[in-house]
Amino acid sequence: MKLDVRNWENEVVGEVELPQELLSYPARPHLVYEVVKAYLAGLRRGTHATKNRALVSGGGKKPWKQKGTGRARAGSSRSPLWRHGGTVFGPQPHGYTLKANVKAKKNALRSVLSERHAGGNLHVLESLEVESPRTKEFIGRLAKLGLTGEKVLFVDSFDNLNLMLATRNRPELSTADALHVHVYQVLGAKQVVFSRRALQQLAEVLTS
Repeated sequence: MKLDVRNWENEVVGEVELPQELLSYPARPHLVYEVVKAYLAGLRRGTHATKNRALVSGGGKKPWKQKGTGRARAGSSRSPLWRHGGTVFGPQPHGYTLKANVKAKKNALRSVLSERHAGGNLHVLESLEVESPRTKEFIGRLAKLGLTGEKVLFVDSFDNLNLMLATRNRPELSTADALHVHVYQVLGAKQVVFSRRALQQLAEVLTS
């Protein structure tokens, strides 16, 4: 499979050849759902906690004697039935981690990339290097590519500092490293723009 490679002037300057199975993978919505669910679950810290009757302070003394007062029996003023008492079955710290194996992650990413390619929303540039980190100049470059006004994910390398600086204060623009891009990032963008080098790196990983 061959894709056109363009420059910042939106001119075709070459083509890149990719394995056929990379961008012709069938849609697997449930697989994508499982991988995204595992990813989002892993972001949860799970540090929520409430105090049960063993943790809440006070309540060491029996409020009144067992018999003879006419009132109900009570052993502690920190009973869950009382005001300022401990919480029953409240949330406690725990992990939310779900397992998604490497093969599932790769296939989910291939599925969404194939969908973007089929919709004409996957682009390849010769290079994503920019001379200046100024956002205004970068938006001018996007206008030539016809990508303004849409959510765009740029996939290159973490070493491309100017690209990261130029996009970081625009919520519709995001960047990712070719070896760390996740299916959730691709789903969150309407358009996906790769540098030639990044796409070749990712293709090697996904087809290995």
